This record gives sequence, C-alpha cells and structure tokens, in this order.
Amino acid sequence: METNEVIKAFAALAQDTRLRIYRFLIEAGPAGQPVGEIGAELGTSPATLSFHLKELSHAGLINARQAGRFIYYAADFAQMNAVIAFLTDNCCARDGTCCVPVTRTSKVRARTLKAAR
Repeated sequence: METNEVIKAFAALAQDTRLRIYRFLIEAGPAGQPVGEIGAELGTSPATLSFHLKELSHAGLINARQAGRFIYYAADFAQMNAVIAFLTDNCCARDGTCCVPVTRTSKVRARTLKAAR
C-alpha cells in the first residue's frame, strides 16, 4: 500500500460521523447495511449521510452494491487490513523485538488461555 492511500484513509476517518459509519459497517460484516439502516443507526440526514459515504468510498474504505432498489454499503476489509499492515510493517524493527498488533479477539484468547492453565 502506498503512503498516499493511507493518508486518504486516515483523512476520511478523521471526522466523527465518518468514523462512526465505518465502525458500524465493520460491525455489520461483509454483508454490509442498506443506506436507510446506516442513517437510522446514526441519526444522520440522507444528504449528510450521502456526503460521508462518498468520502469513505473515495478513500477505498467501503464498497457499495445495488440489491433491488436498495444500496448496501460494506467495509472493504482488504483495504482495512492493508492500512493496518502498512502501520505495522516494520513494527519494533529497530530494537529487534517482535510485536503483534493487539485486537480484542487476541485479548479474549489470551485471557481464555490464561484461565485454562
């Protein structure tokens, strides 16, 4: 991933409503959500929602698909993972230690393994 792509992704996410939309779509999974559901969840007007969805789409963070008369938006998980990989590509390279990004899933897994011992 190129630096300018990462900058576009961060610029798109550096706004409260867009960050909330993106997090909602991450929770929704690959199936995504129709525009009406996104607006209802966030309490956002259609015009405002359309603007923010366009910004996220231009940054490559979400994709749209038509299903009948509805438009569904979903997070682009490959793009999300590419941004994370870009950030962690050289993680701890200077001091020789190994570091791995911590997610909630890995935290839960670590607690489960610790409790099982």
